[in-house]
Amino acid sequence: MLLLVGLGNPGREHEQDRHNIGFMAVDEIVRRHGFSAPRSRFQGLVSEGTVSGEKILALKPMTFMNESGRSVAEAQRFYKLDPDQIIVFHDEIDLVAGKVRVKRGGGAAGHNGIRSLDSHIGKEYWRVRLGIGHPGDPGRVHGHVLGKFNKADAAWRDPLIEAAADAFPDLVADDPGAFMNRIATALRPPPPKTAPPGEQKDPPQQGQAPEPKAIDTGKVEQGPTDTDSPANKGTTLGGAFSAAFARLRKPQQK
Repeated sequence: MLLLVGLGNPGREHEQDRHNIGFMAVDEIVRRHGFSAPRSRFQGLVSEGTVSGEKILALKPMTFMNESGRSVAEAQRFYKLDPDQIIVFHDEIDLVAGKVRVKRGGGAAGHNGIRSLDSHIGKEYWRVRLGIGHPGDPGRVHGHVLGKFNKADAAWRDPLIEAAADAFPDLVADDPGAFMNRIATALRPPPPKTAPPGEQKDPPQQGQAPEPKAIDTGKVEQGPTDTDSPANKGTTLGGAFSAAFARLRKPQQK
């Protein structure tokens, strides 16, 4: 069994906060893999499901971010889980927006939710760090984290969350490298292969005239001949009249 945790703040006013991307990721995993409807338990909302034959309990603490550890520790004690059976999705300002990194253990790096978990269950749980970018100025970090995702953010946030949900079975299989590679591939698909020289081009679209085929005759194409010039046209016609006049003067054979 694994405990899947998403970090965030409860309440409709926080639903679109950057700080809540952990909630968003877990919601998408629950939806994508057909978990049960959420119910209140362990000071949070829980859903149950099975992924790759492994039972998963998804938990969203409703204690507010700074007290997330209380909710997670309650579930851990009930199911007698080791820290490495816990996977936590959370926002990370020290990663470029749209990037993902997975690690076990480590420090809190100023994240109050992670600090709370560390104090209640230890540090050796799995962390899925979802990059939301840094505002650049340390004085703006608080407002950035608690600020809302805008329309431009949705262009990278939604594909990231969907890719993480699709790749979640790799985490269940204890293969974080495959999880990260699968997400990277989904977000940056390889460029289309170029056709090798001589390969037939795609057929023309409906209503589009096909391109004329070039025919190689083996001859060197020449420009207009001298007989095509206006001066030579006159010379050629004059010669034709002279020949006809000569035939008229020639005696006819009887």
